[in-house]
Formats: sequence, structure tokens, C-alpha cells
Amino acid sequence: MIIIKKKGDVLKKTRILTGGLLAFIVVLLVACTTPTNNEQSNSGVDEVPPSDKLQVTATFYPMYEFASRVAGELAEVELLVPAGTDTHGYEPSARDIAQLSEADLFVYNSPEMETWVPTVLDVLSENGEVAVVEAASQITLEEPVDGSGHHGGDEHGEDDHHHDLDPHVWLDPVLAQFEVQTIKDAFVEIDPDNREIYEENAAEFIGELNQIHSDFQEAFSGAQQRIFVTQHAAFGYLASRYNLLQLSIAGISTENEPSPAQMAQIEQMIQRHSIPVIYKNTDSAGTIADTLAQEAGVEVAELHSLEGVTDEERDAGENYLTIMRKNLEALKRSIQ
Repeated sequence: MIIIKKKGDVLKKTRILTGGLLAFIVVLLVACTTPTNNEQSNSGVDEVPPSDKLQVTATFYPMYEFASRVAGELAEVELLVPAGTDTHGYEPSARDIAQLSEADLFVYNSPEMETWVPTVLDVLSENGEVAVVEAASQITLEEPVDGSGHHGGDEHGEDDHHHDLDPHVWLDPVLAQFEVQTIKDAFVEIDPDNREIYEENAAEFIGELNQIHSDFQEAFSGAQQRIFVTQHAAFGYLASRYNLLQLSIAGISTENEPSPAQMAQIEQMIQRHSIPVIYKNTDSAGTIADTLAQEAGVEVAELHSLEGVTDEERDAGENYLTIMRKNLEALKRSIQ
């Protein structure tokens, strides 16, 4: 079931004290940035007619690409979290929320990933009419488990962006197909006249995702060494899908760092299983991975969590499919 929330609906809300303040800021910001009729008429510039396309805002890169592939030419999809921003630590600004309030559709992964969403939905329910879809709503999120014995969510303090469950479902090509279907259903609900186009676009993309899935299956079907070591515990669903074991240095959140005891435990497992490579995040400095690799005497490679795809990568033609294929090739260095 997709989740569509509109002004006037009765919502189950997570009340956060900042919600009222955010609402006030958004209203003030919109009021300050919208010209009066007199200002418009005296500007000397013809008004630009509004686009006939649906206006869609997606939180971070996988949601942006999934929505873009389903919508095709029927929507203008905007990315909310800027490239190079730590998605786990992101907090929307008042201007971001004002942008959301103008969208026809807001696409996000889950409250477990975008922890700020419940507050924003509170604001949107009071300031406009926006359809909202939680792409992972049909997926049961799991507790993170890795080869170091870590089971359960991140340790956290009061102000951390913590995750009790693993939100990285988009890195499993099969679960990604569920997200695409859910996003497709949202487009059909708000624009039923174009149902056939959305369904055709989704079917084409799902076929490509299924081919990626088949490639992963074939690559790892006969592997004897099935453990891989990552800096960021983002690949748990992918590991589970292909009967692999992710051994992570840090936790689910990029803000977490391991203790010296955890580092020593992981180094021992690297030596015991003759693991040749430690994977750091493509979109982070990877200093923890570099340090452990030096101590363990192994190489460092990169895996891309797709949480943030840079403008340079997109300009070079990189997308979900090309990056997942690069991840597959990188994993072959460990999974043998």
C-alpha cells in the first residue's frame, strides 16, 4: 500500500516540538519570496507559465533515480539532499521544506533512513497538499547483522541520527524492484490518465534491475570465500540476498566509529579468513578503512552505497545500474 497524505487527511503523526516552529518558518519564507501582484505586473518580464509536468521531490539519489525512471518525460524530479552531503546526518532547511510544499509528489525511502521525515510530514499537512510515498513501505526492514558479531541498531546518544533497523534496502536489486513498484503506484494514483506510461517505464527498469540481480547470482554462486569487509555497514541486504557475509568496521550510520576492541576483532577475522581487501565508501574519506588496511596488511578498494552520487559522476553517465555493476566487479576481489 502506498502512503498518500494530503491536506485535510487524518494523519498518524509523530509530534516533535520543532514542528510548529518549522511550519512558521516555512510560511514566513514563502510569504517573503512570493512577489505581490503589483510587483509581478511592474517587473517588465513576462511570467513563465507553470510546467505541465508533475513536480516531484525525492530525498536522495536512489529515490531520485527510481522516480525519474518511472516518470520519464511526465515529471520534473528534483533531488532534495545535495550531492556530497552525508545523507545520514542531513537535516532539511526551511527552504527545503518550502520546496517540498510546492511538490505534487514527495518520494522518500523510509523514516528509518530519513529520520527527519515525520516532522516534515507534520508541516506539510498544515501547509499545502502534497502526495507522499514511502518507497520501502512494502519491505520489512531488518536489524543489522555482521560478521563481527554486531547485531542490532547503532549505539547512539540523544542527538545522533541513529538507526535501529537497516534502511539500505536499495542496494539489494530485488528489494529495489519493490521500491520502484511502490513509486509507480504513487504516480498512477495521482495521475491515472498516464497509468500505461508509468507501468511501461517501471517494467522496463525492473527488467534491468532483474538483470543486475542475475549477474550477482551468477558471479557468486560457486564462491568459497564469501566474507567481505566494509567501512560502512550499508550492504547487509545485498549480502543476505547472495548468501554473503558483510563484516563492517563502523555501524549503519556514517557518524559511528568503532572502538579499538572492535578494530582488533575485525583485524583478527581478516587474518583468519585471508580476506584480501577492505572496502571504503566511495563518497567518504575512508580513513578508518585505510588505517585498518595498513594494520592488517591488505588492500583498499571502494564500494558505492549510492547515498550520494556527485554531479561529476552523473555528468560522466553514472547511474544506479552502472554503479551497481562497478560494485559487483569490486566485490569479486573478495568473494572468490
